[in-house]
Amino acid sequence: MALKIRLARGGSKKRPYYRIVVADVNAPRDGRFIEKIGTYNPLLPKDSEDRVSIDVDRAKHWMSVGAKPTDRVLRFLDALGLEKREPRNNPNKAKPGKKRVEREAAEAEAATAAKEAAEAEAAAAKEAAAAPAPAEEVVAEAPAEEAPAEEAAS
Repeated sequence: MALKIRLARGGSKKRPYYRIVVADVNAPRDGRFIEKIGTYNPLLPKDSEDRVSIDVDRAKHWMSVGAKPTDRVLRFLDALGLEKREPRNNPNKAKPGKKRVEREAAEAEAATAAKEAAEAEAAAAKEAAAAPAPAEEVVAEAPAEEAPAEEAAS
């Protein structure tokens, strides 16, 4: 007889309340069970002590007998430090889509171009400030050359 430690739903419509039970795998979800070992009330705040309550000794006993907890119950047991839950890992699901990757690449390229332009401008300003200003030379204006007579005539 294969055993599961799972949730059995109770409560009214839109007001769930769960019992944590040990049941045969073939038994209905809310039907026959062997033993009730705790409760779970999802309507309470996450930091509330009454949200999840499990009889730790009974849970250890049933797991030693061979009962396998479901994913949700395994989370509760992991929080209590009874059994380690392996995190589900789907690295491809977390990757962004094609359009987002292209958009981020274009934004990064524009940012680097703007940064390079700002650096070049700052360097030019530094050089201009560092170079000694040339002394103003008095430039004698040369007499304007007269335009050739042919152009003046036309």
